[in-house]
Amino acid sequence: MSTNDINELKKRLKELEKKIGKIGHIMRGSVVVIGTKNKQPYFSLNKNKKTKIIYLGKQREEKAREYSDNYKKLVEIVEEMTEINMMLLKENCEY
Repeated sequence: MSTNDINELKKRLKELEKKIGKIGHIMRGSVVVIGTKNKQPYFSLNKNKKTKIIYLGKQREEKAREYSDNYKKLVEIVEEMTEINMMLLKENCEY
C-alpha cells in the first residue's frame, strides 16, 4: 500500500469521526405498527432475549424513527471505520 493510499485512509477516518459527532440521538430498535383495525406505532427493542415495547403515538413516532435511523447510520460508520483500521493495522501504520 502506498503512502498516498495510507494518507487517504487516514483522511477518511477523520471524516467518519466528524460524521459520528453529528449523528444526534440514537436508539437501537425499530418502530413497529401493532393492531389490525386500529394500528398504533410502538418502539420495539430486543434486549437479553426479551422484547421491550413502548407506545409512541403519532406525536413521537417520527422522532423514534429518526433515532433508530441514526443508530443505523452509526453502525454503517463503525463498520467502515473497522475496515479502514484493519487495513491500517495490517500495514502497521501509526495514526
